Amino acid sequence: MCGIAGLVSFETEARMGAMLKAIEHRGRDDEGVRSFDEITDEGQRACLGHRRLAIIDTSPAGHEPMSYAEGRYWITFNGEIYNYRELRDELELRGASFQTDTDTEVLLASFAEWGTGCLNRLNGMFEFAIWDERERVMTVARDRLGIKPLYYATPMEGANQSFVFASEIKAILASGMVERAIDLEGLNQQLTFLWTPDPHTLFRGIKKLPPAHVLTWRDGQVTVREWWDVSFDEIEEGRSEAYWRERILETFDRVVKMEMVADVPLGSFLSGGVDSSMIVGMMKRHSDGRPVSTYTIGIEQEDLHYDIIPSDLPFARRVGKFFETDYHEIMLKPDVAALLPKMVYHMEMPVIDMAISSYLVSRAARETLTVLLSGMGGDEVFAGYPRQMAMALAGALDVVPGVFRRSVMKTLAHALPGGLPGKLTAPLRNAKKFARSAALDFENRYLGYETYFTDEAKQALFTEDLREATRGMDAYSEHRRYFSRASHAAPLNRLLYVDMKTFLPCLNLDYTDKTSMATTLEVRVPFLNQEMVELAARMPPRLKLRGLQRKYILKRAAETILPRDVVWRKKAGFGAPIRSWLRGPLRPMVEDLLSEETVKRRGLFRPEEVQRIVAANLSGREDYALHVLQLLTLELWHSTFIDSK
Repeated sequence: MCGIAGLVSFETEARMGAMLKAIEHRGRDDEGVRSFDEITDEGQRACLGHRRLAIIDTSPAGHEPMSYAEGRYWITFNGEIYNYRELRDELELRGASFQTDTDTEVLLASFAEWGTGCLNRLNGMFEFAIWDERERVMTVARDRLGIKPLYYATPMEGANQSFVFASEIKAILASGMVERAIDLEGLNQQLTFLWTPDPHTLFRGIKKLPPAHVLTWRDGQVTVREWWDVSFDEIEEGRSEAYWRERILETFDRVVKMEMVADVPLGSFLSGGVDSSMIVGMMKRHSDGRPVSTYTIGIEQEDLHYDIIPSDLPFARRVGKFFETDYHEIMLKPDVAALLPKMVYHMEMPVIDMAISSYLVSRAARETLTVLLSGMGGDEVFAGYPRQMAMALAGALDVVPGVFRRSVMKTLAHALPGGLPGKLTAPLRNAKKFARSAALDFENRYLGYETYFTDEAKQALFTEDLREATRGMDAYSEHRRYFSRASHAAPLNRLLYVDMKTFLPCLNLDYTDKTSMATTLEVRVPFLNQEMVELAARMPPRLKLRGLQRKYILKRAAETILPRDVVWRKKAGFGAPIRSWLRGPLRPMVEDLLSEETVKRRGLFRPEEVQRIVAANLSGREDYALHVLQLLTLELWHSTFIDSK
């Protein structure tokens, strides 16, 4: 696992040095830079850079950028190709020879043999760039589900269009090729969802390459195309539950074993939920009798007073004892006011509460391990989110005439309190979301469940200038596009498809990568292995969500390897006690950075509306905890990336 960067520009090596310094945390084992001959009359050059965290073949032979075919192809690569040994055997039969035991060289040889057609042969998580010195073409690609992030920009330098890319935005900013400025469309989306859908970012002129896309730079022109998509067209009806349970166990056992390949210490996150517990159970089978190292994060009881997050610890301890793991438990008591600016720097966007927990458990695990497996993706693949259940409940109300349904739901939304005095409660917030959205059509109903600042709330929040600048912008445009692409699929599969294209890569996988790599830790996600995703896509939707039971068939499969009380426990979620923190250690920061003077000086939001949101949250009248955290860390983002040079 590494950090990669590249550009087509002037002064390439000086720029690349600054770029790699900005992502040094992604790989401290080695650094490499390779510049190529001039490719334009004006003196532009191509250049690749690499920061290495050695995982497979940790010898110096894995140094990158790496070349192949007598120097024609050069690669900078971040990720893991889990089936590289099988590909290597096939390539050797075709006459290829190898100088290292790395998956990097196998990937490069695969590209030399099949071009971008090699992408469909790869099982792994990856982002890479390959420079073809003979054809003078740069090819940049990202894995199927977007496990590894990749950003790029195409700025003008005088009369020349340049190109720059990197694993993180801060490296692109460090190149000096892109002006530091906020993207207002990205801001509009960020406030809506608390994240921005690909290809948008909060930075004007910087885009994120969507998952399963490949970018080609040739003669100053950039083209982007999709190379893979999940399909729900081959649903296998008529199979028994027993058949699907066996397929899940068989496939999951194989992919966990596959993703355990490493030449460095490896372990697993353990929340005590079904996803991470299944991973630990499968890892035990393939650990040659050695205990699996597991890391669990807990929340102090006093911090749970204002939250509904049930404690994971009893279940995590039970699973740890059941599988006799090398169990590590970290209690969540950070200096959150000191930590938050650091989190914003690494996230490159306002912070979501899960990112804080992810960073802290990653930091603790890195003291003994280099690679961790995570249950991330199980909810997106097997339908584990409350909003998917809410959609089923709301769908049952569709038999009620529309006018009457809308009237009742609107009345209910207004009647429900936002919180209880002295105790902020997320259930009320979710109930209000349900009442507000249940009467809408299918697509808008789901989008309502994912919305934090509604269009009306943003109009109240924005200054007159920002309202005018964002007029006509549709924060939901990417979601609507994906809904349209899956219009023929079953309703539940449409939701899963949209989540796999938006929520999963743009929030969950993004914060997982950024927070783990901030500590130089690699995280792998077996539920998002191609084999698991495509297996689940062939299952009838009723097996994923049966009545109000989420992840039904996965849990039935898990019964064969986990205690029943772990399998059927109430879902806890992976968060942080942000409601408690906002009333305690973060309160002075809120009073400072969201003061009338600071908000007015920034010029984006109406100070009186910000103060109303903060006061309503603090008093308990409304559960605006995530809204306040968003506004607070957005100000930190501004001062970190836009104000600072």
